[in-house]
Amino acid sequence: MTVTEADTTAARVPTQATCQSTYQARVADYWNAEENPVNLELGKIDDLYHHHYGVGDVDWSVLDDDRGTGDTARRRDRITAELHRLEQAQADLLASHLGPLSPADRVFDAGCGRGGGSVVAHLRYGCHADGVTISRKQADFAHAQARKRSIDDKVRYHDRNMLDTGFPSGAYAASWNNESTMYVELDLLFAEHARLLRRGGRYVTITGCFNDAYGRASREVSLINAHYICDIHPRSEYFRAMARNRLVPVHVQDLTADTVPYWELRKQADHLVTGIEDAFLSAYENGSFQYLLIAADRV
Repeated sequence: MTVTEADTTAARVPTQATCQSTYQARVADYWNAEENPVNLELGKIDDLYHHHYGVGDVDWSVLDDDRGTGDTARRRDRITAELHRLEQAQADLLASHLGPLSPADRVFDAGCGRGGGSVVAHLRYGCHADGVTISRKQADFAHAQARKRSIDDKVRYHDRNMLDTGFPSGAYAASWNNESTMYVELDLLFAEHARLLRRGGRYVTITGCFNDAYGRASREVSLINAHYICDIHPRSEYFRAMARNRLVPVHVQDLTADTVPYWELRKQADHLVTGIEDAFLSAYENGSFQYLLIAADRV
């Protein structure tokens, strides 16, 4: 990421760009320092490291204590594996909406984290992938994983700003954000996706958004914002910003009910909890927060 240096003249009022770059620097610092087990331990299972949640029904037998033996280590391993299965199901769901793609196509993973989503897309379609993260540490980690799989000739990671990638216009058949839109202004983000996508290219996002029908952002949404240093957008703004940037929705799916089991299981994973689980569950229950998949074509 290239960050605009803050104006050092005390008498001048900071510009919007200066404020934004200061915020982005904080986000980069957060992810450069992040070593959360809920991200790392799950990824160790198969070297697919995701930075998002999960969807689908839970196998609740993983909570059993191995028939009364008190084998807590095995119970923890089973819970970890089940949470990873659910987050992998979410990654597969997103990837299924990118196609049809060919091995000659390029795809763009905006806010790629430690790179799992780019690998999933490549393994599914054989396509080239460029992942972008604001964190140098994440980019280096993801690149090492691609090298380990011997796919670094087709899957590459870049320490860049997803709002200004420097990649060529119209070069991508598909692009996506998986739980990373809350770190940027949607108009700026969708303008960059529209620039990068060829005509007819597909954009997909899976994201948490607050429910306009509920009213303003709830207390729970504010807690989630504070926890992740982000700014969750209202549901309506996704569709307004897409319309302003030549992205026409072709599929919208409410995944709220599908993600609640993931959070219910994670709340019981003592070795992985982060303290934000109750906020997510309460927000989903009271209707102030939703989990959506939106697929849109670039026109």
